[in-house]
Amino acid sequence: MTPKHFLDIAAIDPGVLKEILARSHALKKDLSAKPLADRAVAMIFEKSSTRTRVSFERGIWQLGGQPIVMAAGDMQLGRSETPADTARVLSRLVDAIMIRANRHSDVQELAAHATVPVINGLTDRSHPCQIMADLQTVEEAAGTLQDLRMAWLGDGNNVCHSFIEAARAFNFHLSIATPAERKPDEEILAGAGNHASWSADPKIAAKGADIVVTDTWISMGDEDNKPALLSLLGPYQVDGALMSLAQPEARFLHCLPAYRGMEVTAQVIDGPQSLVFDEAENRLHAQKAILEWCLS
Repeated sequence: MTPKHFLDIAAIDPGVLKEILARSHALKKDLSAKPLADRAVAMIFEKSSTRTRVSFERGIWQLGGQPIVMAAGDMQLGRSETPADTARVLSRLVDAIMIRANRHSDVQELAAHATVPVINGLTDRSHPCQIMADLQTVEEAAGTLQDLRMAWLGDGNNVCHSFIEAARAFNFHLSIATPAERKPDEEILAGAGNHASWSADPKIAAKGADIVVTDTWISMGDEDNKPALLSLLGPYQVDGALMSLAQPEARFLHCLPAYRGMEVTAQVIDGPQSLVFDEAENRLHAQKAILEWCLS
């Protein structure tokens, strides 16, 4: 049987994604489900982590499973062993693999050779688990995703890519504002059709938005470019003036970690419109639903 991988939003049927999201809400209310009883999940971390590590490890335990945490420095992957061989070995020892990786191509290679489900915990291309938690948070606040207008401001990064894919799957519109130099991947953007649009003007994106989203400007691996990125992205800071262009009841999302005074002001992220800590909590519930689906 072909394993059910969770690698990208666009790779999963929209109907299945909606079922997973509905299950996320149910699992948040009911801790009795133990679909991972007597099952083990390998958790590979090539990048450091707070939310991904804690939410996946705790979620696996809550579902009755055994998490096995593997840091890059503790294993052969990336040194003398290929992702393909790592996949073949782990498939004989565990029931699923979650990986937080540097390169998306490595995750694809891992999945191509694994006989157990592989879950993308983050790559340089996408972050689908984060977006499922974000969508759960929005549904809790707004009641629906249908026809909502969301604004993405700042860097057209991996999280932005997964948000673009979600716009088409869940039938909302994502208005994106980034510098032209940091525009999202053209192929991903085109794949969303009229569910996503891009502009270099943050005011255009924020105007009338129901949800305003940003992310850190300095992702892991971009530290050497920090001065240039700060200068380039400065006009995209989410502050009170930008939020005032959105709907009066608009809510703010940020997947964290956040840098107050850079991509967002303290007034916004710590204010009444912010849902960032609900969003962080929902990583636990969304990922439990993903794990359950992968192993069902």
